[in-house]
Amino acid sequence: MATARNDDADSTAVRRLRVFFLPFFARSHLIPQTDLACRMAAARPAEVEATMVVTPANAVLIEPTVARAAAAGHAVHVLRYPFPDVGLGEGVECLRTAPAHEQWRVYRAVDEARPSHESLLREHRPDAIVADVPFWWTTQVAAELGVPRLTFHPVGAFPQLAMNNLFAIRSDIISAAAAGKAAAAVSVPGLPAGKEITIPVSELPTFLVRDDHVSKSWDHMKASQLAGFGVVLNTFLDLERPYCEEFGRVDARRAYFVGPLGQPSSSTVNRGGDTNVDCLSWLSTKPSRSVVYVCFGSFAYFSATQARELALGLEASNQPFLWVVRSDDGSGNQWAPEGWEQRVADRGLVVRGWAPQLAVLAHPSVGAYVTHCGWNSVQEAAAAGVPVLTWPLSFDQFFNERLITEVAEFGARVWDGGKRSEREEEAETVPADAIARAVAGFMESGERRDKLQARAGELVERARAAVSEDGSSWRDVHRLIDDLVQATLPQDNPVQV
Repeated sequence: MATARNDDADSTAVRRLRVFFLPFFARSHLIPQTDLACRMAAARPAEVEATMVVTPANAVLIEPTVARAAAAGHAVHVLRYPFPDVGLGEGVECLRTAPAHEQWRVYRAVDEARPSHESLLREHRPDAIVADVPFWWTTQVAAELGVPRLTFHPVGAFPQLAMNNLFAIRSDIISAAAAGKAAAAVSVPGLPAGKEITIPVSELPTFLVRDDHVSKSWDHMKASQLAGFGVVLNTFLDLERPYCEEFGRVDARRAYFVGPLGQPSSSTVNRGGDTNVDCLSWLSTKPSRSVVYVCFGSFAYFSATQARELALGLEASNQPFLWVVRSDDGSGNQWAPEGWEQRVADRGLVVRGWAPQLAVLAHPSVGAYVTHCGWNSVQEAAAAGVPVLTWPLSFDQFFNERLITEVAEFGARVWDGGKRSEREEEAETVPADAIARAVAGFMESGERRDKLQARAGELVERARAAVSEDGSSWRDVHRLIDDLVQATLPQDNPVQV
């Protein structure tokens, strides 16, 4: 078993606990896991050495964050391994950079990465392993090495429980879908006492409706998670306490709730890659809480038709807006109505590519956030105290929307007027007039707006308290380190790993 002490028998100095982190090939996984590595190293600088195990192109994305940690005297490193040859172009190593029609190759790379992971772990023999959900085989490798392996979840307790419990009735869901009942609402079973959560079959993740890469790996991932040392989640107790408590009871031997991992700050402008920082200067020209921030994350693609409706809706709302669009969506400027950018130039700004989201949300001019409800965005909005307008697109996002609007209650839906679906080919286009009404209505002063803003204000204080000294997330980071140190020390009755 790896120990937490020097091999030199004459030395009694404690060496750093060497923790390896293995993130999935997506920025939404890579960024928070890097934040976790840095936070653990910062929590105990003399005791923890964190190593991000990533492919070359993904290493470039986290270099600014790792460099800041190193400059602060924290032991955070990068260990590179080659991205598997799965037919993608050179430098295409994550979901964001893969064309939509070839994103399946990224999931193939997950399985193809197994030999590299096993070889690296056996060669370097870290004291502990924190691996992303899809890399389920690391639990077996960790057991062979006699070290703890933890599962990292970039998704919160509420959506995890919902998906777990719906998977148990997956055969009924598939039957309903086959019978053409996609609009029928399914009640999520087995959640803690409270509000009943229902969701149409059309809004469920694809793996619950038909076979895909997730459904085929589900049993392996679940067994690996339950057999491992524990689970780390990017969430905080005061956002979803009953669901965290239930998750810790049924879905992990040990659960650590360490979020929000992304903290609003102007010093993180290049977190996740090169960003357009000019937008921060533009925001400074706008009144307090007047700007609607619009961003749909690093994964989703919008059709040119839907992007055009969104453009027209933002224009018709008459509200200042900052809209982040993908620079590689293949549609060029086909979505932009003729003369649109000139018409909105005095109150709207379009950022093409990657925006410094934490800094944007922290800016006092931002008053609302139109979001796809990716879990990182949910956490970051809560940590910044910004109320949200929800527009979910895929996977866990429709569950996250319900957490925002029905449980935590710091946001409202953009649209309820037509069929929404996790599968793009089934979803109706959200019309410009509905977008305009939602944005304008959300920004208007009144009881509804005041209630959502007040709730967002409560959450930001609770998020800050969670990560502050002796807060719930602060304690869980230190508890995680203590547990790993204890598990890696020689003892008569070793902690099960």
